[in-house]
Amino acid sequence: MSRSPATARLSFLMLLFTGTLCSSMIVPFIGFFLVEGLGQAPWMISLYSLGAVAITLFTNQQFARQIDRGAPAFRLIALAACAYICASASLLAIPSVWVVLSAGVLGFGLSASAISTMFSLGGALAEKQTIDRPRFNAHMRATTSTAWMLGPAATYLIADAVALRAVFAMALTGGVLWITLLQIALPRNIAAPAPAKARTGTSDNTAPIKAPLYLAAGFIFCLSLAHSMTFSALPLFYVQEVGLPGYAPGMAFSIKTFVEVWAIFGTPMLIARVGLYRALLGTAVLAVTAIFILSTITSLSQMLAGAALEGLYYGLYASLGISYIQSFATDRPAQATALYWNTLMVTGLLAGPVVGAVASAYDFKSVVQLAALVAVAAVGVLLIGRKGPNPAPAEPLR
Repeated sequence: MSRSPATARLSFLMLLFTGTLCSSMIVPFIGFFLVEGLGQAPWMISLYSLGAVAITLFTNQQFARQIDRGAPAFRLIALAACAYICASASLLAIPSVWVVLSAGVLGFGLSASAISTMFSLGGALAEKQTIDRPRFNAHMRATTSTAWMLGPAATYLIADAVALRAVFAMALTGGVLWITLLQIALPRNIAAPAPAKARTGTSDNTAPIKAPLYLAAGFIFCLSLAHSMTFSALPLFYVQEVGLPGYAPGMAFSIKTFVEVWAIFGTPMLIARVGLYRALLGTAVLAVTAIFILSTITSLSQMLAGAALEGLYYGLYASLGISYIQSFATDRPAQATALYWNTLMVTGLLAGPVVGAVASAYDFKSVVQLAALVAVAAVGVLLIGRKGPNPAPAEPLR
């Protein structure tokens, strides 16, 4: 029996939530496990991250090309889920540094490709059901943000209450649930091919990516790097330099994420009122303001207000950014989506060394101030790309 459109969307979002929850349980934990659980030097975290991110970047790009050509996406997600299960099972059986750097790098690196694939499928699902794509992007981003609210908290709770190794048992259980839900939520022949003829007037999705798309990616790079730098530096800035209590960073993260989720849901209405480009430009200016304010915090109450402001700009950006970059590549949406996620991963990887270098030379406040300047650069790149597409106002979600 065929499912109703609403049921199909709900099943899809449940699958996205489960896959993201699995990733969020492992991504922030592996570094902690290497240092605290295996007694390795902190530089081993970089070695793991470089390997895993390189695999994810390559896989995202290759899978995106296959999706745009009409290849069934079911097997791509199944491969990612199976890789996650294998990596989790390997570390549960043999929790050693060599397993982390082999099965962990390969399995978790490959499994991280699933989110790009799911967002590509989500765009096709929205178009098939005549739902405004930016609106469904907002639903997907809210789903992933909610998963990230729960996953790391559950991981460290299990690690503290039971044992570090128990995290991999929980991850293995989550992976089995993920691939089981995949069998229920998605048909095996589901695909998201690029349009046969796009607005650009060409159907060749293997042609070189054009400059406007790279400018859009440049904007995503700058604002994501500003956010990653801020995210990494703020906890130490609050505790070591402002003198706030140790629980303050956790409170700030909770407030930020709560506001972020609600801001994501508000983006379709914002696009409908002012258009995608103007909404994104306003968000970029808000980001500059928010990050600068965060660098001036001196009290707990100011921190909470700053966290809410940070959540507001990042929630808007998280939803608007992916719609913006997709609008430059309607002839190959999966490749645009992969470029978006790859850019986020690169900025996350780059932020750590930048924060460490600047904080060592100056302090963590200087890191946040530098992040504000990077956000200013994002505004500049966005203004240069002013002539990009501006999708029509959103329609009500059916």
